[in-house]
Amino acid sequence: MATMSLAAGYQNLPSGNWVPAVYSQKVLKFFRRASVVEAITNTDYAGEIENFGDTVNIIKEPSITVSDYARGQTVNAQVLADDQIQLTVDQGSYFAFKVDDIEERQSHVNWEALSTSSGAYALKKNYDYNVLKAVYDNSSTDSTTGTDASPKTGDTNSNTLVDIVSAAKVVLDGQDVPEENRWLVAPPKFFSQLRKADSKLMDQSVMGEGGASMLRNGKVTDRPLFGFDMYMTNAIAVSSGAAASKTFGSSGSTEYAFLYGHMSGVATANHIAKTEMIRDPNSFSDIIRGLHVFGRKVIRTEASYSGVVTLS
Repeated sequence: MATMSLAAGYQNLPSGNWVPAVYSQKVLKFFRRASVVEAITNTDYAGEIENFGDTVNIIKEPSITVSDYARGQTVNAQVLADDQIQLTVDQGSYFAFKVDDIEERQSHVNWEALSTSSGAYALKKNYDYNVLKAVYDNSSTDSTTGTDASPKTGDTNSNTLVDIVSAAKVVLDGQDVPEENRWLVAPPKFFSQLRKADSKLMDQSVMGEGGASMLRNGKVTDRPLFGFDMYMTNAIAVSSGAAASKTFGSSGSTEYAFLYGHMSGVATANHIAKTEMIRDPNSFSDIIRGLHVFGRKVIRTEASYSGVVTLS
């Protein structure tokens, strides 16, 4: 949001720091740069929400029946269904911090700008975990890629994990899921093991033509593996270590969850509902706070799967 130009000689609030949209733009900029979920889900409905409690009605694609035909046969037209799925913005998170007037004046650091960007990344981490956990809890499973009750062994040899990724491709192929816009999200340990399989990962018939590796939104490489765009995130945690407070399933210290599917499988809608700067009534400080609201839903279980592997 641009500020209105000042009249000649007018000096009141010359810096424009009172305009709250400045912080909104910063939060949105840093948030979108970092979020894995933004890259793998259907976000077509994000522009339709503004506040907590908003709902979006998503019309399901009708299932068309194909029948055999003989010359001269009467053709019966199918009645189309208009079923819909409701996506509700029922999740929210916020950040709030304050900067003392004296600290702001005497410091060489712009604490408001620095902390605003940090707050955006914190919202992103919370958002990614929340959505990926919901995907894990509501997606389909397949024995060939492991389940919470029966994980697949991922490190018997250097190529075992590659075979599991290949099995994930077969699972989606069996559901007639489009090959374009397929994705796989896994924790760093998963990719650490995957890189040991040099003979297959460097095969251009698997990875595609050469090109520089691209690290953006957690994307591991710009070359798909078995048709999957590969994304790495710490939001998929195990039940031990620094991330123990946020776990997927009942996985142990050597068990790791991963997710795979198609962009159409999960719908998300998120909105930085408000960012504002207000005066603290109890001190000489500015309070900067931001509210993020969002909704998430698995809308095609045949295009959204979870898997579990053991990695020592």
